[in-house]
Amino acid sequence: MMVQPLTPGRLIAVVGPSGAGKDTLLAGALARRPGLVLVRRVITRPEEAGGEPFEGVSFVEFEARKARGAFALHWVAHGMSYGIPAGIHAQIAAGQTVLFNGSRAMLPRARALFPDLSVILIAADRAALRSRLAARGRETGDDLDRRLARADFAMPEDMPHALVDNSGTIEEGVQALVAVLDRVAAAPRG
Repeated sequence: MMVQPLTPGRLIAVVGPSGAGKDTLLAGALARRPGLVLVRRVITRPEEAGGEPFEGVSFVEFEARKARGAFALHWVAHGMSYGIPAGIHAQIAAGQTVLFNGSRAMLPRARALFPDLSVILIAADRAALRSRLAARGRETGDDLDRRLARADFAMPEDMPHALVDNSGTIEEGVQALVAVLDRVAAAPRG
């Protein structure tokens, strides 16, 4: 199968509930699409916490960076602050396709700042989410139930997005994400 290169100069937000497999699918898509740029988020949690590669900072450091304008986007979710470095402006201007792991709640603000923003929602059925969340061991019992309850939140109104169902195998999910990236690349801007 011939895969077309992605159209450069795009910003793509990848969102979805915890346990949907965003990090896993992004890693698989990046391996198949080396021209993609995945933003390394800044998060107010220790880097040893695991998950995606990110820069862990204290709340004080995060707020100082925010005050200096170091973030193109920032938001709070799950009791932590998240930031997308302002360097994405230069990457987009240079023609790169930039992806970031975002939050559904921040999408309206992201769309206001980046009108050509594309959004991909990675979802999985409840059984898959429960199994994956339990396996990573960060939440148990009531905390796990609360995390699963948040998975039911809908996308913001008037937020066009593509859907990737990652209820199956990793390979199926990666193939689905690559197919969606192909469609996003072919879509006209604005």
